Amino acid sequence: MTEHRPVLAVIGAGPAGLAAALAAAARGVRVVLVDSAAEAGGQFYRQPGQGLGARRPQALHHQWRTWERLRAGLDTHLAADRVTHLRDRHVWCVQGESGGFSVHALIGPEQEESGTVRADGVLLATGGYEMVLPFPGWTLPGVVTAGGAQALLKGGLVLPGRTAVVAGTGPLLLPVATGLAAAGARVFALVESAGPGDFVRRARTWAAAPAKLAEGAGYAARLLRHRVPMMTRHVVTEAHGTERLEAVTVAALDAEGRPLPGTRRRIDCDTLAVGHGLLPHTDLAEGLGCRLDGPSVRVDDEQRTDVPGVWAAGETTGIGGSTLSLAEGHIAGRSAAARLTGMVPDPREWAPAARTRTRLRSFFSALDAAYAVRPARWTEQVTDETVVCRCEEVTAGAVREAVGTLGAGDLRTVKLLTRAGMGWCQGRVCEPGVAGVAGCALTPARRLLARPVPLGVLAAPAEPTSEQ
Repeated sequence: MTEHRPVLAVIGAGPAGLAAALAAAARGVRVVLVDSAAEAGGQFYRQPGQGLGARRPQALHHQWRTWERLRAGLDTHLAADRVTHLRDRHVWCVQGESGGFSVHALIGPEQEESGTVRADGVLLATGGYEMVLPFPGWTLPGVVTAGGAQALLKGGLVLPGRTAVVAGTGPLLLPVATGLAAAGARVFALVESAGPGDFVRRARTWAAAPAKLAEGAGYAARLLRHRVPMMTRHVVTEAHGTERLEAVTVAALDAEGRPLPGTRRRIDCDTLAVGHGLLPHTDLAEGLGCRLDGPSVRVDDEQRTDVPGVWAAGETTGIGGSTLSLAEGHIAGRSAAARLTGMVPDPREWAPAARTRTRLRSFFSALDAAYAVRPARWTEQVTDETVVCRCEEVTAGAVREAVGTLGAGDLRTVKLLTRAGMGWCQGRVCEPGVAGVAGCALTPARRLLARPVPLGVLAAPAEPTSEQ
């Protein structure tokens, strides 16, 4: 008789998911790694398509040796049948059932069929997504997210344009600007709304993470080498163009976060890569009933959520970069393996990872504060004609009318009155912008489905064939 091994479904094959899968598989648990991409690695280790013939993909990455170790470990477990890697699987729902869970995913690029994975436990490593706040002209072709520009470069070996400005706020802007410049784009400026003083006030925190300081210094050196000026305490106030982006206007910010009179400057470019930080992906966790801490999934010292049998690791528990994701994934994988096999976890086994987690959580908490966007200030630059919800083409003026004239006092009422957030993305992209313009709190919206699902899939028999 074949001995039953507990099954752990790991959703997401980025740094956290890979670290968790390797840790759990090495300790007797059968792992089903479910990911939406064709190759493992997530956004951080996004790989060029095999048909592109990239000779030096490592040139587009840092921490490449870490990726090679993860890739080798995954290959070993795949060959030993300890891990099953399901690619091109877009998870739209996780259901808790008697004695386990069902993970439902749309299959392949067409996403017209669904498959199901049965598991004894679930580990959510669903990562994060970019936040882009609206401004006049942000819907022009040629305006892309900072992460989107990086994805084009890493995954498609494609430059989004020949002349670029990188703008917004957050540490992601640094690798995007240096990556575009190294690939041959003329990057006229890195426009960062945070200023040096925001970082000087937290000097003790930076000193506790010397590796991160060295990483930042490396990016600064590359910006100098490629002659990319860094404009701190500046913001893009408008993007200009008729059929596509032709230029942007940049202005310096005063102490209150408002553009200083007389400082506006026009920069001609065909690409604007813009981002205002990252937000955790929590749809699946919310669907399972997991409690949140602000925008992040709440976990304990073992990376367990408050739903029995569900762990979470990486950006879904708080934005913190690949090293923190690896540490959390390792802890979560070890904890899940122990508990699913009926053992009591021993925290001493992951003590080094726990120390890394503590140190980096403190570091990124301070980093978030340094890069914080002042909501009451950026909204002043959003004209009534600016589209704030692309899917439904809702303008800032319509949102302001819903609040000022129709009496909307929360984000849900604004949505009902204007249709903002009712389109394809279901508010995932536009909610921060709509909330800012409306002056409403950005409250988590619990969604039954984590992504759009064809009606034919929802109407299918209740017991689809398992993919395990």
